[in-house]
Amino acid sequence: MSDGTSASAILLSDDDTALVARLREGEAEAFEELVDKYHSALVRFARLYVPTHELAEDVVQETWMGVLRGLDRFEGRSSLKTWIFRIAANRAQTKGKREARTVPFAALASTEAGQEESVEVDRFLPPDHAERPNFWSTLPLDFDNQPEARLLSDETFAEIRRAIDTLPPMQATVITLRDLQQWSSTEVREALDITEANQRVLLHRARTKVRRAIEDYFARANGTGAPSDA
Repeated sequence: MSDGTSASAILLSDDDTALVARLREGEAEAFEELVDKYHSALVRFARLYVPTHELAEDVVQETWMGVLRGLDRFEGRSSLKTWIFRIAANRAQTKGKREARTVPFAALASTEAGQEESVEVDRFLPPDHAERPNFWSTLPLDFDNQPEARLLSDETFAEIRRAIDTLPPMQATVITLRDLQQWSSTEVREALDITEANQRVLLHRARTKVRRAIEDYFARANGTGAPSDA
């Protein structure tokens, strides 16, 4: 009979297994390697929950302390990355200033996912699609008419960020991790401690709203009005 540790350890890559071993031996270079790998991403992650960059840095410093204190208890039941970001999520939740973000992630996700919202199902690929489940089936209106330079411009990405900033907190978090930071659904679910069903609903709703915002943006730029308001 297994104690569960060896079975879960297979979730770690060979590189992470070696890195954890070096960290447990107190190798300073190993910790520096870990910080170099994840610090900037952790700051961006923490910034989703706290109002200033300075507070995000505080969250990350507390995260690194938590990592060092918790290494001996890390059993490999998740990837090293997921474990670190889960610590950051807990620290960020504690430090978050918005009242809505003091609610546990799982409860907040359930609340947002349970709210009735209109989503345009026919504009998205089915959940069992082989390559892009639940993603846009077609480009947003007007995308086909935009020069490539505009689609890739900083201004367009800034518009996407503005649209994300208007979303409810869990929708903003899930779409940022999935679409901007390229996390897998498993990583998001484990880091935020939410169900797969809630993650799927939150991501679908977030993508719908961001899509509408980008359509409106191009419509205004082309002087054709705002299609989603029609």
